Amino acid sequence: LEDYDAVYLPGGHGPMADLSLDADVGRLLTQQLASGKPLAIVCHAPASLLATRIHGESPFKGYDITCFTNEEEEAVGLASRSTWLLETEVQDKVGVNFSRGPIWEPYRVEDRNLITGQNPHSAAILADRLLEVL
Repeated sequence: LEDYDAVYLPGGHGPMADLSLDADVGRLLTQQLASGKPLAIVCHAPASLLATRIHGESPFKGYDITCFTNEEEEAVGLASRSTWLLETEVQDKVGVNFSRGPIWEPYRVEDRNLITGQNPHSAAILADRLLEVL
């Protein structure tokens, strides 16, 4: 990580299937958070925060975040086919403080060096903020 100025994780349903369980991703996010350098995560990618838990405790506990909402998952017709819902899971298992905007509207939350975006429409405002920080 010392070779990089920031870490950015894009969304999509893929992170729910693999990044949420990837120990390497968990270590990378934990180290980036501790470094104070920018960490930007959008849409479904906050599922990766689940991989940061050590003995059930995450360094992201108590952080303010946003992510793809349960309502948005229902709106695209995938909530009933998912084994778990991101909004619920990160609150219950990571212990984050979750906030959201209206569905499909750009919405961003910043807490210390962590910047999160709610949905695909939030990618541009998240990227703009990341560029400002850099």
